[in-house]
Amino acid sequence: MTMEITATVDRIEGELAVLLLRGDARVTFNLPVVYLAGINEGDIVTIAITKDDAATDEAKERVMSLIEKLKGKGQ
Repeated sequence: MTMEITATVDRIEGELAVLLLRGDARVTFNLPVVYLAGINEGDIVTIAITKDDAATDEAKERVMSLIEKLKGKGQ
């Protein structure tokens, strides 16, 4: 599942770009400028967010394994 967010680069403050969500400028978020190469203040960008199911499952398995190990140490 992928969600796309459209935002305007409002300003750049040092290493961070301040983005305003298009359609609701009350919503702002910061993004390191290294992810916005070639992007300037006033530019409109689209950011895609994709859930990584495989990585999520791996992380859950790793945590469950650690929990089981900790439970075993308590006995």
